[in-house]
Amino acid sequence: MGSLSVKGLVARYGKTVALHGIDLELPDGEFFVILGPSGAGKTTTLKSIAGLVDQVEGEVRIAGRDMTGVEPYDRGVAMAFESYALYPQKTVEENLASPLRSGRNGTWTPQQQAERIKQVTTTLGIDHLLKRFPRELSNGQRQRTALGRVLVRPAEVYLLDEPLSHLDAKLRAAMRAELKQLGELSGTTTLYVTHDYQEALALGDRIGVLREGRLVQVGTPAQVWNEPVDTFVARALGQPEMNLLDAEVSGGEARVGKAFTVGAPVADGRVQVGIRPRDLEIVDQAPSTERLVLHGKVVLAERLGRSVELSVDVAGVQIITVTSDHRVQEGGDVALAVDWDRVHVFSADGARLGAARRPEGVLTGGAR
Repeated sequence: MGSLSVKGLVARYGKTVALHGIDLELPDGEFFVILGPSGAGKTTTLKSIAGLVDQVEGEVRIAGRDMTGVEPYDRGVAMAFESYALYPQKTVEENLASPLRSGRNGTWTPQQQAERIKQVTTTLGIDHLLKRFPRELSNGQRQRTALGRVLVRPAEVYLLDEPLSHLDAKLRAAMRAELKQLGELSGTTTLYVTHDYQEALALGDRIGVLREGRLVQVGTPAQVWNEPVDTFVARALGQPEMNLLDAEVSGGEARVGKAFTVGAPVADGRVQVGIRPRDLEIVDQAPSTERLVLHGKVVLAERLGRSVELSVDVAGVQIITVTSDHRVQEGGDVALAVDWDRVHVFSADGARLGAARRPEGVLTGGAR
């Protein structure tokens, strides 16, 4: 086990710059998740650390060792690719044993190999599949086997490239829980990349949000969720996405059309007011000074199993919210409340300005 340090990492494919100076410091044993959309540079980051990209600048240190000029197989990393990468002609057991027989991971006796494989397969729940071939496995079983090939190998750092991307939603949720447990059990420094914000929030000790080859924010899940550095990060976390509403600030108060007014951390100009759909709560229509209360009409109610996604018209402004109250009907009046510190204010170009506050004299949304 060891730490991972990345400074000024730049990666190129020909004339195309894929990474623009990535800096990361992962202490020993941290489970760090990089979140970003397709094309952001997530896989390139892992491959650059593993030594699999030719045109790389910057410094990579693993367990304090400078990786400059070090071949991939000598870096002390184990990497799981998005594809399963299993040997089709080998059984599950033989696939898992192959990293232990390469000679680059030390000398393992047959008994040591069997003990290590048993430990990993028991944790992954595939110990009953050892004699099967990949073609005889379900997608979930193949994914577990591919993870097992990585975890069976002692390494300083695990690099995991969207290892759950091919699974259905139910199995992904189950595997997230298992991966978290595996991370806690192994204590090995892990760099995990994903486009799924739920995986990032569930797994990461810390999260880094990647956009076009640049890390735009790094922090704990709570920090990134509660204080997104810009609207890109705000929209990357949460489904439905954060409501972002154009507003005009005058005298330190931002008015969102005729819908409502909030205190803004700037004197004047154009801003965007952000409210997460799941931070809004349906309430009685009584005035409140403790929360922002919005009155509107439900124009669309999408029933999604246990929850209902509502599109609410608030004085001409459309706001999305989610509720578990199935009594809400299209065309009905509704009052929505949100804590003042859950209302975000961003500049017109998307940079975070801070949290909103209650304007003087406001009792309900927009009313004085």
